[in-house]
Amino acid sequence: MARKTGSHSQITGPRIRDAALRLFAWHGYAAVSMRQIAAEVGVQAGALYLYTPDKQTLLFELMRGHMEELLAAWQAVRKGDGPLAQLEAFARFHIRFHLDRPDAVFIAYMELRNLQPENFARVEALRRAYEDELEAILRDGAAAEVMRVPDTKLATMALIAMLTGVNTWYREGGRLSRERVERIYWNMVRRAVGA
Repeated sequence: MARKTGSHSQITGPRIRDAALRLFAWHGYAAVSMRQIAAEVGVQAGALYLYTPDKQTLLFELMRGHMEELLAAWQAVRKGDGPLAQLEAFARFHIRFHLDRPDAVFIAYMELRNLQPENFARVEALRRAYEDELEAILRDGAAAEVMRVPDTKLATMALIAMLTGVNTWYREGGRLSRERVERIYWNMVRRAVGA
């Protein structure tokens, strides 16, 4: 199929991903058709297949991209010395990163069930890699006796759920600034690990 006059792969490809992200987050993966994505971008439905083989691949690439971006951004963070400084860095980073990407976060958590098994396994491995970063901080904190964590895996999952939950209620321009939210959440995290 010939490319539509005036279309450019470096423009259309990202527009397709952005439209899919928005539509999947608003309506759910199962309710969105390739025709809807094409209409949102302003291209014929057949043109989408120049950029992705199918809707499943599009969902997987959005989720994988989000997790890879999350891991890379965390690696770039200055974490400080010692488990408490690292835990604070993690808590603040997690909130900042996720507040900037509400649609991607929603899809990353709510659409896992729609991934085919091999895609699920790949995304789940990336999620585990991120969770392992926090669990290592908690293990180090417990070993250094600056944290009291009876089960580091359970604490990891609970803390990530708490931190990610900010996306369900936070609104820009609301009662609390982002900095205030980070500070309050950091204090809750610190108390949750007995520090």
